[in-house]
Amino acid sequence: MKILIKLIILIICTLAVPELSQAQCNEYTKKECIPQLNPYTFNGQLNNAVLSQGETAELQLTFYKDQEYRILVKGEEQLGKLQFQLYDTEYNLLYDNTDEDYTNIWDFMVESTDDFIIRVIVPESMANQELESGCVSILIGFRAFGSRTIFK
Repeated sequence: MKILIKLIILIICTLAVPELSQAQCNEYTKKECIPQLNPYTFNGQLNNAVLSQGETAELQLTFYKDQEYRILVKGEEQLGKLQFQLYDTEYNLLYDNTDEDYTNIWDFMVESTDDFIIRVIVPESMANQELESGCVSILIGFRAFGSRTIFK
């Protein structure tokens, strides 16, 4: 009977740990990342994951004509500078943030409605330390083209 109880507790803990990590990642995204989309409107999709050094994640999204967009890719500090790239659906590279000193924000427009792929690469640690993992968020903000306030 004691073995059965221990086994049930072990199973519950194994299932609960990823949920706790995801909940912490959602809080990180809401507190630290969403405010950085300002003055763009957050599209409402929380795209985040717990990634380790050396891992890559991809996200396919549709971007619409006559909208201005802001992509924000941000990770927890222990992950270092994140690389992100934008590809079309045929994997032609359209943007790479390494060309802009690993900026975590990129503002752009598309000429026509289309699907694009955002790839995020977490760098491997150069030091022989323990493998680090942390939350990585990919957020999209938008606004109608020409809606920005122009100051004279």
